[in-house]
Amino acid sequence: MRRAKGERQSARVFGGALLLGLCTIAAPAYAQDKPMSEWKVPYEKSRPRDPYVAPDGRVWFVGQVGNYVAVFDPKSNEFKKYDLESKAAPHSNIVAPDGTIWYSGNGNGSLGHLNPKTGEIKIIRLPENVKDPHTMVFDGKGGMWFTAQNSNVVGYVTLATEQVKIIPMPIERARPYGIVLDNTGRPYFDLFGTNAIGTIDPATMSVKTFTLPNPRSLPRRIARTSDGAIWYVDYAGGALGRLDVKTGKIEEWPNPDGLKSLPYAMAADDADRIWYVETGVQPNRLIGFDPKTKHVFHNSAIEGGTGPNTVRHMVFDPKTRTLWFGSDYNFLGQFRVPPKSAM
Repeated sequence: MRRAKGERQSARVFGGALLLGLCTIAAPAYAQDKPMSEWKVPYEKSRPRDPYVAPDGRVWFVGQVGNYVAVFDPKSNEFKKYDLESKAAPHSNIVAPDGTIWYSGNGNGSLGHLNPKTGEIKIIRLPENVKDPHTMVFDGKGGMWFTAQNSNVVGYVTLATEQVKIIPMPIERARPYGIVLDNTGRPYFDLFGTNAIGTIDPATMSVKTFTLPNPRSLPRRIARTSDGAIWYVDYAGGALGRLDVKTGKIEEWPNPDGLKSLPYAMAADDADRIWYVETGVQPNRLIGFDPKTKHVFHNSAIEGGTGPNTVRHMVFDPKTRTLWFGSDYNFLGQFRVPPKSAM
C-alpha cells in the first residue's frame, strides 16, 4: 500500500456557547426482571449511541441523527437533552473526571465539551483535513486521544490548553475507528479500512501497525484485558481476535453466526470476559466469550424495538457490573453480566 504524506501542522479554533435545549421526559423500563433491560429514548429516530457511565451513575449518550448530547438517570428513568449546533452529528461522548462531557462532532469536524451544571458548550474546530472525529478516550495524564475514520488520522488533545496534535496514518484509507488504552496510556486502535491494528508511541507520536492474518479482515471495535492483550472484532471476517502486543501473536475465533455476523460493539468485563454484538442478524445478538476456556458461554437476542437494528458501541460499568449500549431502534440497553463465580 502507498504511504501517506508526512505529518501535517494542526490548527484550532474555539467556538462560543451553542444552542442549548433542555428536555426532561420520563420513560418506562423494559424487562426489569431479566438480565437485559431496555428503555425507549424519547427523541424519535435519533440513533442514540455510545453511552458512557458517569461517576454518579447517570448514563450520557449522543444522538447522532438527533444532533444532541443527552443523559439518562436509571434511578428516576428520566432523560435530559442538550441540543448541539447544526450538523454536529455527534458520534460519541466521554465524561471527564471534573464532570465535563466531551463529544465528537462527526459531521462538522469539531470536538465539543459541555458543562452540565451551566449548560455552556464550547467547541474546538479541528484542522481542515480532520472532518470526522469519531471515538475518544482520556489518557489519565491530562490528554484525550481520538480517531477520525475517513480523515485517516488519530488526534491528541491537551485538555488544559486545548491544543490539538494530529497524527496521520501511514497506510492510505486505513480508517482508524475504535480506540482503547493500555495501562501506560498508550493508545491502540482498529484500522477498519485494512487488516491491521495500530498503536502510537505517546513520546514520539510514531505509529506502529500489527497486520492481521486474514487479508480481508476489517477490525472495527476494540477492547483490552488485564493481561495486556488487545481484543478486536473482525466485521468482515465474522471473527473475534486477540493480539499479544509483546510478541505480535494473533489468535482468532469464528463468531457463532460466522461471516454473516458483522460483529460491531464490544467490551471486556471485570472478569476479562469479552462481550460483542452480532449486527448482521436480526434481532442483534449479544455474545459472551471466555478467554480462559476459549469458548462462547453466552448468546442471547437483543430485543425491544422493531425493524432493522444495529448496536454500535458498548461499555462495561464495573460499579453495577453491567454493559450499556445504544441501538438504532431508539433504545438504551443495559445487561447485567453473570457473576464471576458463575464461570
